[in-house]
Amino acid sequence: MRIIAGEYRSRKIETRSGNQTRPTLDKVREAVFSSLGGMFDGGTVLDLYAGSGANGLEALSRGYDYAVFADISKDAIQVICKNIESLRCKEKTKVLHMPDKKALSLLKAEGIRFDLVYLDPPYAGQRNNEILEYLQENNMITDCGVVVIESSKEDEFKKEFGSLKPYKEATYGITRITYYRNEVEG
Repeated sequence: MRIIAGEYRSRKIETRSGNQTRPTLDKVREAVFSSLGGMFDGGTVLDLYAGSGANGLEALSRGYDYAVFADISKDAIQVICKNIESLRCKEKTKVLHMPDKKALSLLKAEGIRFDLVYLDPPYAGQRNNEILEYLQENNMITDCGVVVIESSKEDEFKKEFGSLKPYKEATYGITRITYYRNEVEG
């Protein structure tokens, strides 16, 4: 696996061995970031269910200022830390080894808001609706911030979560990418 564009372009990153994770394919990651605008001028990203950290690292490479990576797996956290060390970007990152809700609760308490949230949970037992509701209800997405959900193409989501509204969807094989934007009034 590699970083596709930006400061760390073409740099290889590690993934977890075995079949416990389903890393985002390079072509899907490239399509997602291209559809978001390609390159960015600052901002904070949350890579929830981070796995190898590829999505958050891609965002940093393309111009985001800061990335938070959260995963419950010890193996995933070790891979993320190794990738961060390899890219020499530790000062731009925070790594949380804890369940999703605990990570979100901690980030909420710290007052961190996100310009981009990438949700890529295991396809089995996804709680995307619940996570989207939590993010919206706790004002964790900046005005015009975006949430990208990578899911099974069979998964269904609510159409809106308050000010979080879907604006785009794409399918790649068995994977569906759904985009929500925080459309704050006024």
